[in-house]
Amino acid sequence: MLFRRYLSTFAVPASVLLGKRFSTNSKQTLLSFPQVSPVYLVSQSIQTEFPRSLVGSLRFDRTMAAQSSKGSIHDFTVKDARGNDVDLSIYKGKVLLIVNVASQCGLTNSNYTELSQLYEKYKDQGFEILAFPCNQFGGQEPGNNEQILEFACTRFKAEYPIFDKVDVNGESASPIYKFLKSSKGGLLGDDIKWNFSKFLVDKEGHVVDRYAPTTSPLSIEKDIKKLLG
Repeated sequence: MLFRRYLSTFAVPASVLLGKRFSTNSKQTLLSFPQVSPVYLVSQSIQTEFPRSLVGSLRFDRTMAAQSSKGSIHDFTVKDARGNDVDLSIYKGKVLLIVNVASQCGLTNSNYTELSQLYEKYKDQGFEILAFPCNQFGGQEPGNNEQILEFACTRFKAEYPIFDKVDVNGESASPIYKFLKSSKGGLLGDDIKWNFSKFLVDKEGHVVDRYAPTTSPLSIEKDIKKLLG
């Protein structure tokens, strides 16, 4: 029990867990995790302080699964960027890629570019991208909804829906993100780690996969094609 308490107390240093830094290189798709013992992780976390918002902690939040009784994405209603309600049941029968986006991130250019490429290629085959702006990571989405829309649609020709700005972590997290995280946890706990985390949802509204921020959208193409049939 004492060891578990120490594990939940200390943040894990990025220098230990992340084999590569976040990069704007769209071809860098995987995080490398060296094999290290829990004792080493704890001792290193004592010596090195690192922002918890980036890599989270080793504590697994077992209460997340109880935060939503909804069975699929189609049970949710969200706000679009203009404040209108959107019943996500309109996406029944479609494959969805849900992404928390930001305008001033090092990953912005590569992700927005490739998201637009994916959408253009598969939008007529039953594929949709749902983009949710979020300002929780480095304050990299500071604009209002109108500014965010203008940025995405003008600079990157984004034709897919961009929704109201939301929180994705913490008590104020959007219900849809609580559901996404409880459906598919991450390697270091359920919390979203950074901008451009991605969730792939099948035609029935079930979350089938989750991808790290550095996973390039084009590298997910094979998984999208599989779900499209």
